[in-house]
Amino acid sequence: MKRFIINGVNGHMGAVLEEMIKNDPECETVCGIDPFGEKPHDFPVFRSIDECTEGADCLIDFSTAAGVPALLSGCVAKGLPVVLCTTGLSDEALEGVKKASVSIPILRSANMSLGINVIADLLRKAAKVFAPAGFDAEIVETHHNRKLDAPSGTALLLADAVKEGSGKEYEYIYGRSDRREKRGSRELGISSVRGGNVAGIHDVMFLGEDEIITISHQATSRNVFAHGAVEAAKFLSGKKPGLYDMADVIASKD
Repeated sequence: MKRFIINGVNGHMGAVLEEMIKNDPECETVCGIDPFGEKPHDFPVFRSIDECTEGADCLIDFSTAAGVPALLSGCVAKGLPVVLCTTGLSDEALEGVKKASVSIPILRSANMSLGINVIADLLRKAAKVFAPAGFDAEIVETHHNRKLDAPSGTALLLADAVKEGSGKEYEYIYGRSDRREKRGSRELGISSVRGGNVAGIHDVMFLGEDEIITISHQATSRNVFAHGAVEAAKFLSGKKPGLYDMADVIASKD
């Protein structure tokens, strides 16, 4: 039985994750961490990682970017593996993730969906063919109206996959309203749409002469992210210190 801690347990994703773990016979939630709100739980909830007195195999984080540095510091002190699901991290915070991974295993992904991470691999293969053939690449991402960051971390993950596969030095363009010029060959456009309660839609288009190829992913609920996070936590438990991603989880299932 794997024992997990949920950081951000009183948030929306925390609630989804709590329910998913509850229904999984292979794992359990031993406690939660959240400085905001008071909700009833079947386990203790602490206001910070430093106050946490429970031991666990892994911590799963769905919180805010501002709290990640302190969280990682506390997890390093406790020797606690971390599945880091929070997006919108600054360059400084990402450097902190790398530094912490020397001491503890950390799995970080801009998107915990197994489907998105399989698609990222497909994009690397597609870009290897389409980029030399002169195809343009564009990404459109759509999320709910409460999402704070744009573009989404997932859009950047997919853009990086296209870039890696193509071997081309793309320039990411987040809007064209301030320019009056034709599209450059090195541009990779990323457009963001916000509205309603959309869990996440990502469309990656390769646009060539006389044909368009679209690779699309739609999350119909946030359950896909919670499922991926649980699978990642199971994978990470007992691993050596280092930086892992969802590609490692997928590879472990082969």
